[in-house]
Amino acid sequence: MSSKVAIVTGASQGIGRSTAIRLARDFDSIVLVARNRANLEETAIEVKKAGAASLVIDADLAEAGAAQQVVDQTLAAFGRIDALLNIAGAVPQIDLLEMTDEQWDRGLALKLHGARRLTIAAWPALKASSGAVVLMSGNSALFPKAPYAAVGTINAAIVALAKAFSDRGIADGVQVNSVLPGPVMTDRRRSYLEHWAPLHNMTVEEATAQFPVEAGIARYGTPEEIAALMAFIVSPEARWMTGSTLRMDGGEVKSI
Repeated sequence: MSSKVAIVTGASQGIGRSTAIRLARDFDSIVLVARNRANLEETAIEVKKAGAASLVIDADLAEAGAAQQVVDQTLAAFGRIDALLNIAGAVPQIDLLEMTDEQWDRGLALKLHGARRLTIAAWPALKASSGAVVLMSGNSALFPKAPYAAVGTINAAIVALAKAFSDRGIADGVQVNSVLPGPVMTDRRRSYLEHWAPLHNMTVEEATAQFPVEAGIARYGTPEEIAALMAFIVSPEARWMTGSTLRMDGGEVKSI
């Protein structure tokens, strides 16, 4: 039985991996959830170095039964859930007129419904521990554009879902917030730039340098910076913050 347990989805890479490692400073046990078990095992090594135990669960949260399996395995191993960080959810960046129903459905199934199911499945344990939930959205929720319509649409839905959960959480003692990262340099973004650059007659290096200029920011963010924000949100110091939508984007969003 551990005194403080966090579940982190998408923990095999990027922001999810960095968040799991960062939370290992504050939580006794971290449950690592993603589809790639080999990468999860690598994250588990870093979590142990940072001071926490871990449980690796390779699961596809797009599948309806996966959420309950994650919660059941977590409670069997550690007996409680204190924080749930819903970070999993890669959505393809494909033009609005070209995306198929299957691509839309996959994005919705993993990022939106996966987070919804897992939060509901974990809710009784979170209620018992007066726990915290974070749902990761993204800046595209605020300005959806044709080249990444699905990303913007699903991210906007994530913000609305977090608001609804936070309203329920006021009565149940569960804190719920959403986070909107701006352009963060991850392996997924590097892959996107490698695909995007030749389509615009650029080298990958040129495309990488051009994006921050077009976004009006000084540089890309890092997964570790978003992880630090995640850690603060689920810390005791942030307990009164609920129903909030927090941006960390280097100033990309200029509106008030």
